[in-house]
Amino acid sequence: MRTKQQLTEDIRRERRAALVVNARSRRGRQLYADAHARLLAAGFELLGAYAVDRPGELENSLAAALAHKPDLLVAGGGDGTMSTAGRMLAHRDVALGLLPLGTTNNFARTVRIEPGLDQAIATLVDGKVIDVDLGIAGDMPFTNHVGVGLSAEIMINVPSRLKRAIGRIAYPITALGLLTKHRPLRATVRADGREIIFKTHQVYVANGGFHAGRPITADAHADDRLLVAYPVGGSGKFHLLRETARNALTGHRRTLREQPFLAVGELWLETDRPAQVEVDGEPCGETPLRVAVDPNALRIMAPADSPDL
Repeated sequence: MRTKQQLTEDIRRERRAALVVNARSRRGRQLYADAHARLLAAGFELLGAYAVDRPGELENSLAAALAHKPDLLVAGGGDGTMSTAGRMLAHRDVALGLLPLGTTNNFARTVRIEPGLDQAIATLVDGKVIDVDLGIAGDMPFTNHVGVGLSAEIMINVPSRLKRAIGRIAYPITALGLLTKHRPLRATVRADGREIIFKTHQVYVANGGFHAGRPITADAHADDRLLVAYPVGGSGKFHLLRETARNALTGHRRTLREQPFLAVGELWLETDRPAQVEVDGEPCGETPLRVAVDPNALRIMAPADSPDL
């Protein structure tokens, strides 16, 4: 395994890359050709290039790209795409390059890559390799977050056409339709010898620093060996809506030391009835669930001034 500095130097010198774009993401289809052309113009040798436009093909395309043994695997898509790519690149001597083409792009924002090809390509050209943590939900590695309760039901039910048409607004629209009949959960979190019990419609466990395109707190990120567990609101539906709005508006001013955040390296989550779980926007079984950190498991290409713990 090369050092991060050696891998950075090899990427800058050799420019050996592979490209996989989820063309089913909101902007993936229209931007695949543009990304391909820009990478070539930037001097990258594309050992393989794949536009994924059918369900179930993403993992096969990523495996085919890795078979070319690139130094840099460039993945374009949303958080689900990045999570799948991160899972397949974990503990490999390959850096993940991010083209954030999805709806909320939470993981890309966590590592300071804003949506837009110009910024993303510039990072691939001038950035450096850092390593970040992955979370593990059950036996499923993930980059950004686990959602239990209402968010998982939203992910299952949000119409893909609506998401492509109006972006992140599709989620609250779907949530309002589901909320009228959703029953709160009695959730128990066990971690570091503590047991915390609360009633809520929604629980999140985050590895990254963003949710729904907004900061969770000012000090949450994916390179701190910590998960951040927190309920959103109590048992009342109005409380859920109020806390969702509050989180979106004030996350950049809050810290992990405040309620209701619990920052730990590992936790056990159970609910009074089996509750749906989503991992980075993809359905992933039911509670109960163990969630843990896999420290420094993933190498990514990040801006040159990025901190690296």
